[in-house]
Parts: sequence; C-alpha cells; structure tokens
Amino acid sequence: LSELARQRGVIITLATLGIVAATFIIGGLSWYTFSLVGLDIPVVYCLLFGALISPTDPIAVLGILKQSKVPKSLEAKIAGESLFNDGMAVVVFLVLVRFATSESDMSAGEVLLLFAQEAFGGALFGLAAGAVTYWMLKSVDNYQVEVLLTLALVTGGYALAEVLHLSAPIAIVCAGLLIGNHGRTLAMSEKTRHHLDTFWELIDEVLNAVLFVLIGLEVLTLVYDQNYLLAGLLTIPVVLLARFITVGVPITIMRRFRNFSPRAIQILTWGGLRGGISVALALSLPASDIRDALVVVTYVVVVFSILVQGLTIGPLIRASTRKH
Repeated sequence: LSELARQRGVIITLATLGIVAATFIIGGLSWYTFSLVGLDIPVVYCLLFGALISPTDPIAVLGILKQSKVPKSLEAKIAGESLFNDGMAVVVFLVLVRFATSESDMSAGEVLLLFAQEAFGGALFGLAAGAVTYWMLKSVDNYQVEVLLTLALVTGGYALAEVLHLSAPIAIVCAGLLIGNHGRTLAMSEKTRHHLDTFWELIDEVLNAVLFVLIGLEVLTLVYDQNYLLAGLLTIPVVLLARFITVGVPITIMRRFRNFSPRAIQILTWGGLRGGISVALALSLPASDIRDALVVVTYVVVVFSILVQGLTIGPLIRASTRKH
C-alpha cells in the first residue's frame, strides 16, 4: 500500500484520463470497424462499448503478478490501475447509458455533474464508510465480529452507494484501501488478520468461480452471427492500440521526472487483461440487436485477452526482468 501511495500520480492518470481517452478511441475506431462488416451501431453505443471494454481485470492481473517477479514499482502501477479503472469505467459507462437512454438531451454541464457525483461522491462516501468501520474495528477485539464488520462494509456500503447514486466500485475500493492500510495494522490483532485474510481469499475464489460459470452459461444465449464474430476479431487490435496509446503517451511524458521500468509500456499494454467486468457491463445493456452484437464482440475480446495475453504476459515479464 505504501508503494501504491508512491505511485499514486501514475495510477490516477492511467485509471482516469486513460479510461476516458480509451473510451473515445475505442468508440471511434469501433464505429468504423463495425461499419466495415455491415453493422449499423450508433456512435453513443460505440462509446458505451469503449467504456465497458476499457477497464482491466484486477483478478486476472493480480494473479499473474503473484507468479511473475515483476519490480515492485511496476507491480504497484499495474495493480493500482486495475483496481481503480474498474470503478472509473463503470462511472463513464453509467453516464453514457444515462445519456443514451435519456428522453431529453443532456447538457455538457449535466454530464460533468453526473460524472463528478458518481466518481468523487463515491470516493468520499467510501472513505467515510471506511473510517466508521475502522473506528468500530478499534473498539472490539473479537475476530468473528471484525470479519463480519468488513463483510457489512462491502455489502452494505455497496448497496447504500447505489441507492445514493454514487459509484459503488470506487466507494468500496477507497474503503478497502483505508481498512487495508490503517485498519490491519492499527485496529486488528495478528489472529484477526489471519482469519480476515483466509475469509476474503475464500470469498474471492468462490465469487470468481461463480462469475465465470455465469459467463459460461450466458454463452448459450449468444447470437452467433458471422458479422458479430468478424467485428469482434477486428476489434481486438483496436483495443490493443487504444491501450498502447493511453498507456504510452502518459508514461512517455512522465518519464521526464519519474523512473519507469525500461519495458513498462509494453508490459502495461499487453498486461491489460479484460475480464468479468467487461462482460457484466455488456450483459447489463437493454435487450436489443445492438446489445446482442456488443455482447458477442465483448466475448471475443475477453476470450482473446484471457487465453492469448494471459498465457503470454508471464513469459514477457520474466524476459523483461532478465534483460534488465
């Protein structure tokens, strides 16, 4: 967490400006590629696709980082970005959904206000919820109660953030960082930390298994149209190009006053794995032919990301660390 704090400038840039830029790059280029295969998808839905396919999957990324001897500074950048860009992408996605489904035209001011409410409101709410939970953790010394308090923070905090129309993912990430950074060291015993880690590791494995089972079952309902599959294949290089630009440009600029690993751009580009969050957002779109097309395209990109990028990023990282 201290390394995350040191790399916060890079992480915030990649997870905020990077996501917004990737949304527009992918949205614009995908509109062109979709038209090449005869798909007439409105620009706003192409931007929606850009928002849902931009975030990297923290679970997949963190799993690979555990197995690869990557420098701590680079690990913090990759892990931190993957944790925060999910929430940021959800905010952009929700704003675009509101814009696409609104009966009246939204002004630029209304869009910015909605964005600020979701993003900054979510962060402040998460810090407040985390602070309350931290205070309660300090007041008790019973590992069963403390584990349940963290569970209540995640489930209750997420639900309340959604009721308040704030970004629940950003809220819970902020709350989790506060508890993980201060709560573990100042409000928990060694016994509590052990039980807490065991509990959440189990929950993590179970929820990921359930998620991918549900994603697999959803494959049975996909509309297998040749044009949809071709659009998905054409979109893979578009997504990689957008990732390269949104990672490469800020890192090239920040290299003037910060140290980066020599192959940081290549590793961050190829290590930007897409996963469950992209599929979940695509499936949340209103039922229509456009949704069917975007779900298939999303599946193609995610499968390529997990199978091809996921199986090769480890060797790429190891080769990079050996050379340097």
